[in-house]
This record gives sequence, C-alpha cells and structure tokens, in this order.
Amino acid sequence: MEKIVSTLVDYIWGNGLVYLALAVGLYFTVITRGVQFRYLPEMIRLLNEKQESGAGISSFQAFCMSLSGRIGVGNIAGVATAIAAGGPGSVFWMIVMALLGGASAFVESTLAQIYKTKVGTEYRGGSPYYIERGLKMKAFAVLVAVVIFLSYGVLVPGIQANTIATSFENAFALPAWSTGAAVSMILAFLIFGGTKRIARAADRIIPLMALGYVGLMLIVLINHASKIPETLSLIIGSAFGTDAVFGGIVGSAISWGVRRAVFSNVAGAGEATFSSAAAEVSHPVKQGLVQGFSVYIDTVIVCTSTAIMILITGMYNVHPVGMKTPLVENIPGVEAGSAYTQAALGTVFGNFGGAFVAVGIFFFAFTCLLAYYYIAETALLYLDQKLKYPILSMILRLVFLAVVFTGSVQSASLMWGLGDIGFGSMCYLNLIAIVFLSKPALRALHDYDRQKKAGLDPAFDPRVAGIENAEFWIEHMQQHDRR
Repeated sequence: MEKIVSTLVDYIWGNGLVYLALAVGLYFTVITRGVQFRYLPEMIRLLNEKQESGAGISSFQAFCMSLSGRIGVGNIAGVATAIAAGGPGSVFWMIVMALLGGASAFVESTLAQIYKTKVGTEYRGGSPYYIERGLKMKAFAVLVAVVIFLSYGVLVPGIQANTIATSFENAFALPAWSTGAAVSMILAFLIFGGTKRIARAADRIIPLMALGYVGLMLIVLINHASKIPETLSLIIGSAFGTDAVFGGIVGSAISWGVRRAVFSNVAGAGEATFSSAAAEVSHPVKQGLVQGFSVYIDTVIVCTSTAIMILITGMYNVHPVGMKTPLVENIPGVEAGSAYTQAALGTVFGNFGGAFVAVGIFFFAFTCLLAYYYIAETALLYLDQKLKYPILSMILRLVFLAVVFTGSVQSASLMWGLGDIGFGSMCYLNLIAIVFLSKPALRALHDYDRQKKAGLDPAFDPRVAGIENAEFWIEHMQQHDRR
C-alpha cells in the first residue's frame, strides 16, 4: 500500500505542480500589482471588523477557521520533513512560495465571497461554487467537489490525527489508540454542533496557541542569537547551490520548499475558500485581504521561525530521497517530523519543550481537523444541494471520525502520502480554475480600489463592478435598497 501511495505522490508532486504553484502566485502578484504587499496595513485593520449575523460569521472568525487549517502539523512536522528531504535551502523557497501565494490566497478567497450562496441558515461557498457560477462549468465543479470531499473527508485527516498520537506517545508514553479514541470523541461533540460551534472553538484556541508557540521559539532564537547570521547564510547558500554540503540538491530544496509551503498555507489549493465564503463582509475583497494575511502568519512567521529554530540548534538530519546515506546526521535515528521541533525546544526548555510541542500539536491539529470536516461537509452540500439524502451527512461524520481514529494508529509515511495525494490533486484543479477566473477577481479589486480612493467603506454591488452570476450579492443589494 505504501509503495502505491509513494508512486502516486511522485507523479502528482512532480516539477509540474511545483512550478505551476510558483507561476500562478507570480502571475497574480503581477496583475494585482502586489495586492498582498500594498494592502498589508489594510489586512491588519480588517481583522478588527466585527460584522457577524445569524447566517454568517465574522471576518476574524473566518480568518481563524482558515488559520486552523493552515497552522497545523505543517508548521511543526512539515517544516522538519522539508529540511530532512530538501536541506536548509527548502526554507528559502518555502518563504518565496508564501510571499507569492499571498496573491493566490487573496484571489481564491475573493472569488469565494463573490459567488457564495445561502444554504438554510448559513452562508456556504468555495471552489465548486465559483467554478460553476464563474466559469459556468458544472461538470468541472462537480469533479472538484468530489475531489475535495474525498481529500478532506478521507485522505488528509489522517496526517493530523497521526501527528497528535505520535507526539503524545513521545512526550507522555500514551498509546496511539487511546489518543485516537479521545480525539475522536471530542471531535464528535464539535462537528455535531455546526459551523458556529466550530468557528467559536477556532477563534478561541488558535490565537492563544500561535502566540504561545511563537513565544517559545523566540526564546530559543534569542538563546542562540549568535548563530543567526550563519544560519541565514546556510539557508541562502543551500537555496542557490553555493553551499559546499547542500549545493547539489537545489532541485530537492525547491520541490520540498514549495510542497511544504503549499501543504502548510494551502494558498491556491482552495482550502480557505470555504471558511472565506462563510464570512459576513460588505465587500468580497475584504475577506480576500484577510486570507492573504493568514499566509504571512502561517508561513512567513510560524513556519520560518520553526525552521530557523531547528537549524540554529542543529536538531536535524538531511537525507534526500534516493540517496543511500544522509548528507547530515546530527541526531541519528530520529525520524523527520515533530521530533526535530521537540528536540530544538528541548535545548532550552528540556522535557518541557517536548511536552509543549505535543500539547501545541494537539490544539493546532485538532482545530485543523475541525476545518477539514467543515470543508468536506460544504463539498457534500454542494453535491447534494437539495438535501435529498440527509443520511449522507451522518455517514460523512461517522466516516470522518473513523478516519481520524484509524490515522492515529497507522504509519506516518502512509498518512503523509495520502495527504499529499489529496492536496496535490486539489492544487492542480483549483490553480487552473482561479487563473481562468482572474477577470471577476480583478474587477472586484478595482471596485474596492475605487471606493477606497473615494474615502468610502467599500460595499459590493456586482452590477457596478461588472460581475455576472453573483446572485447572493444582487439579492443583498436589493434588500439594502428596499431598506
């Protein structure tokens, strides 16, 4: 099974997807005139907007829900696997992908808002919705919904569950099956509670854990401050092939840096589009900007800090795929993943470092699982829009919980492989879709720019922006006009 999965991963995550993700990020950076850079202060300001209704969640809650999908094991274990397979240079390419990916994240989340709809008492939307309404390609939208449903309902959750179980086993000697059972029971309580309960859990847990984790990393970096210049030099040299040890694996550095950046911040993969569509905002661009900022938080701050901490403490090995012997083996016998991060924190905090990482992984990965379930459920609602088969929702919940428990007790390599298949498949489809939907996203941005220059708080009217098939916003504006 693992060999089959590994072969599929090699096909999906070949150079084609790596360079496609980079190219799309660069394309959107150019055509939006660097929206992720020029609107940075606006991104931060918008986090404080408190719009919320019975149907929609606040922009900050949507930000936290998407961040719960972004800040997960990719920041703690994924960064370590990138260093292990691609060397220190992978960190540089991870940052490059994040900076460019901010534009991709902006576009896809803006599109999610433009083409969102109301299902029952909640806002729903995401990549299948904007593909159907924006591209007018129902078959393509159904394909994307099926891939997303299978990815987030079956393929991807095992990574988070497995990392929780492994970290608790390492830190507290708890058997994987007991951790898996506990996580499944807590998860069941929340996913049976609906979007509001998921959002409330995310906006309480994520900010506190992210601040705590970054705080500990800063203490480690301060304690090793004298090594920061040589670590940065090592990263740059390895990224461009000038380092004596890692110069020969530049291709691996690019590949693994981009792969883990996409896995961590999911910019362009379509993941954040579902929580973005659930937000209550006056203009789609507002949520696009908020989600662009979440990429900075995830990769430029959290992932980069983790990587530098691992490198600066020397708590890593580098063994590129296909090489018989490691290039570097600083901690023999330690498998790439959260153990690198635990060892790095341990250089300052001792056993507390490993315990904190285990607890941090639990909260990060657990909220990530909440986000995954919400996405799988939204994809199911798209496929069954009339709710003809309500039993499907119950089946999804039971299957999701079973996958979480099973993932806890399976091998890490199998879980990461299945996750890479899921993320890679979604990336191909969504990146192509948002490129073809550049026009409505740009028109929305130009409308926002125009209103900001006029000193207004932007409000979206698709008729003024020249965007078709945005039925929700047409109805919204008509209700506003009647009032």
